[in-house]
Amino acid sequence: MSTAPSTAAPPREQWTGQFGFIMSAIGSAVGLGNIWRFPGVAYENGGGAFLIPYLIALVTAGLPILFLDYALGHRFRGSAPTVFRRIGGRIGRFTESLGWFQVAIAFVIGLYYTAIIGWALSYFVFSFDLRWGDDPTSFLTDEYLQVSEPGLSTTFVPGVLIPLVFVWVAVIAVLAAGVKKGLERANVIAIPALGVAFLVLVVRALFLDGAVDGLNALFTPNWAALGDPSVWIAAYSQIFFSLSIAFGIMVTYSSYRKRRANLTTPGLVVAFTNCSFELLAGIGVFATLGFFAFQQGTTIDQLDGITGVGLSFMTFPAIVSQMPGGPLFGCLFFGSLVLAGFTSLISILQVVSAGVQEKFGLTSRSAPVVVGAVSAVLSILLFSTTTGLLALDVMDEWANNIGIEFSAVVVTVLVFWVLRRGRELEYHLNAVSTFKVGRIWLFFVAVLAPVLLTYMLYERIKDLVLDGYSDMPGWYLATFGWGTIVFCIIAAIVLTAFRWVRSPDEFTPWPPYPPTPTSSERTEAGA
Repeated sequence: MSTAPSTAAPPREQWTGQFGFIMSAIGSAVGLGNIWRFPGVAYENGGGAFLIPYLIALVTAGLPILFLDYALGHRFRGSAPTVFRRIGGRIGRFTESLGWFQVAIAFVIGLYYTAIIGWALSYFVFSFDLRWGDDPTSFLTDEYLQVSEPGLSTTFVPGVLIPLVFVWVAVIAVLAAGVKKGLERANVIAIPALGVAFLVLVVRALFLDGAVDGLNALFTPNWAALGDPSVWIAAYSQIFFSLSIAFGIMVTYSSYRKRRANLTTPGLVVAFTNCSFELLAGIGVFATLGFFAFQQGTTIDQLDGITGVGLSFMTFPAIVSQMPGGPLFGCLFFGSLVLAGFTSLISILQVVSAGVQEKFGLTSRSAPVVVGAVSAVLSILLFSTTTGLLALDVMDEWANNIGIEFSAVVVTVLVFWVLRRGRELEYHLNAVSTFKVGRIWLFFVAVLAPVLLTYMLYERIKDLVLDGYSDMPGWYLATFGWGTIVFCIIAAIVLTAFRWVRSPDEFTPWPPYPPTPTSSERTEAGA
């Protein structure tokens, strides 16, 4: 299909300044995984020794790919499909499909991520009267989610449906308000509130009986674990998972920055703030688990449910029921989950909304409404039923550990080895930033990252093919697991085939590359 004739595009929305961008980027990076994933991953992979591969992964893969996303979005000024269309040049129609694959991954994640926030919102309310009683596990699976066997359920659970609808209304309202009045304002309010609430929670946890035992369990190093390749894979996976990279978020967010805007220094702030919050979460979670083990007369290694859904909705409610001031502690914990999840969710759905808006010529108000309405219907159909928890678990595994890692491998290989745009992006970062990158950045992002990610992707696919996942039936994994990846591929092909309302091709990146004798002067004068 041919590209439609170019028409004038409206002025691109922008953040009010660097502070608004940093807060929004932190809001995207700090999410549910920081609270319920990192502490368990660290504990199971060497404790204190895990911090070594974790920090190495941050420096050699997390930051380099974060800078890559920033450079792509800022230089080519658009959503993921627009950026990859523009960077592709003559093969732009092919490379555009990679952008739509990232949009599709974000769309899928948004469907189930909203459900988890809805659960956290319900549990925030339940904290006031400790409604889960003496058996939080049965309450979650039998009374609240009403979990049934794997299948295609049409039985809706009202207690899940109502908060899910509420979250979708809030998300659509924020996105429809735009970049400044919606995304930025929500993050500027939510992130400080999250920081205060979680800090209070951590300080309270440190004064519980058994807290020191919990911290010792988390931070006592198992140096032998550093010789296990799976520990290093876990470290790179955690960094990748927590920084919101390689599926369009930071590409989209950086495209709303002004032409003359520092990129790398804010990137360092975002990355190290995210990692600091993960360490804070680890301290709070394991201090609390230490109290729980003390109350049970056991040790941390004998506890079940120290990560993911089990930690948040089974173990923590049980802890809250036994501790002094439990209702307040529960409100702080689940309130933190809601805030952390919501700021990440709006960034995920902005990827989808921005792509649809630019491709089909919608306004910044109508695109979120269209995307939100379609997403809300599918989310309700899939995750407010009695099989919602099972579908969520499987889709999350495939979307994160297959979809995002596949996207990262393709992006790095395409940009650096096929299109040969590495030097241009290095020049762009250095032209607008105070912290300069060089050949070491090119090595990390063009050589080391794709090699490591390819190995990780291969190992994960092999495990899923040979061993399955979580004792789920094969047909169910094929439908909700591999089916998720097939859906994203088909969506990328179909959406690429549609005509652009406004051609993205008539675009000149700034600053000029290769640089002209006066390009440095233009750069200094650029807006």
